Amino acid sequence: MAAERILEVQGLGKRFGGLVALDGVSFHVDKGSIFSVIGPNGAGKTTLFSCLVGSQRPTTGSILFKGRELAGLRNDQVVELGLVRTHQIVRPFRDMTVADNVAVGSLFGSRHRRGADARVRVAAVLERAGLAARAGALARTLSIGDLKRLEIARALATEPDVLCLDEVMGGLNPSEIEGAMQLIRDIRASGVTVLMIEHHVHAVLGVSDRVLVLNFGKTIAEGPPQAALRDPAVVAAYLGDEAGGAAA
Repeated sequence: MAAERILEVQGLGKRFGGLVALDGVSFHVDKGSIFSVIGPNGAGKTTLFSCLVGSQRPTTGSILFKGRELAGLRNDQVVELGLVRTHQIVRPFRDMTVADNVAVGSLFGSRHRRGADARVRVAAVLERAGLAARAGALARTLSIGDLKRLEIARALATEPDVLCLDEVMGGLNPSEIEGAMQLIRDIRASGVTVLMIEHHVHAVLGVSDRVLVLNFGKTIAEGPPQAALRDPAVVAAYLGDEAGGAAA
């Protein structure tokens, strides 16, 4: 039986004046999968996420999420439908506690939880993200590893069907990367589909079902991680010798 497609992108383009950030990008994501987007800096990865979640309006193309067109919707409307993203540069409310940061996601998520209902959701998300012991700490006191987990937790609190992770492993040490990989697997196991932008080849190989590779706003490869990372165009454009070592 064919897998159910939860997200379908067709011919997505984004221009900023004369700059083409995305040029006819097409792909689909199966429900319950982990789908990674990789490419060099400036390839269009973050612009792609911004278009998916309604932070930027695509110039051309279609974004179907659970069969509904997203292109043109605002970010808050997309979040309510169940598609949410994290940010590469973490954006906590620094003088609020960890629990209150996560509560914001619950309050403004797909179910707009309030009161005791919201507190139950927040507690469950903190436990899953490994932050229960830091619930009362101010966000500004957290390490970079815990800040990345807080970014994920706040997005999870919106109760998404699809979670877009923008370089959540950037700046982490090897132990923290392994922990983040396990968290991503756990999120998928809970029924949430995951899209991730990531530069760590080990992580991409370790968790991804499929990989999309962008360069200068265009797709240069797509497929299972090992095959995509071995593609000569990918090696030339982005990964170099690291790809050969990782994929050997």
